[in-house]
Amino acid sequence: ARDVGVGIAIFIDEMQDIGPADVSAICGACHELSQDAAPLIVVGAGLPHLPAVLSASKSYSERLFSYHRIDRLDRASADHALIAPAETEDVKFTDAALAALYDKTDGYPYFVQAYGKAAWDQAPESPITDEDVLVAAPTAEEELAVGFFGSRYERATPAEREYMRAMADLSGDDGPVATAAVAKELGRKPASLSPARDGLIKKGLIYSAERGTIGFTVPHFGRYLRGVSD
Repeated sequence: ARDVGVGIAIFIDEMQDIGPADVSAICGACHELSQDAAPLIVVGAGLPHLPAVLSASKSYSERLFSYHRIDRLDRASADHALIAPAETEDVKFTDAALAALYDKTDGYPYFVQAYGKAAWDQAPESPITDEDVLVAAPTAEEELAVGFFGSRYERATPAEREYMRAMADLSGDDGPVATAAVAKELGRKPASLSPARDGLIKKGLIYSAERGTIGFTVPHFGRYLRGVSD
């Protein structure tokens, strides 16, 4: 690449799911390339616990990568994500429809896509209205329950599911909760719950928000758990 005057970019999605050996190899290669000033960049995307995965592999990983947190879209960005592609097909959304979609999605990109698609499929004509969103919402929710939330829930062991349910009961807004509160909710000693908590973190279902607290890696997961039964 250097000989022909071009750069190379490698993009890795869901980087937290890469095995430890491969993560170590990637970090090692990036370290060597940075020392050689090679025209190559590695861009990784993953869940909130990705920095911990990298750090566990190589202690110097925090010096290799520049971390940027991508949070939920603000209202203007979420509206743009819906309006821009629709305009290419001469379709519009009413202001009420956009407000309803943001209320349903909280700006989470995957949800914007899911609810937007459902509303698009439901609407008989342009503009897409808030009534179209209301009618389409159950379809989007069902698809998310099976393909998004359900697939994650199925990966958890019975003990891990119990732990997540306690988290869901404690986090009314699905925000981070104290690990001590989860232990109290389950009537257990915190140390006895370490295997379940660590297993959930490794599976990317929860993350350590800050010392002594944990949160779900995806929004609305607590809401899903409060509505599901084994």
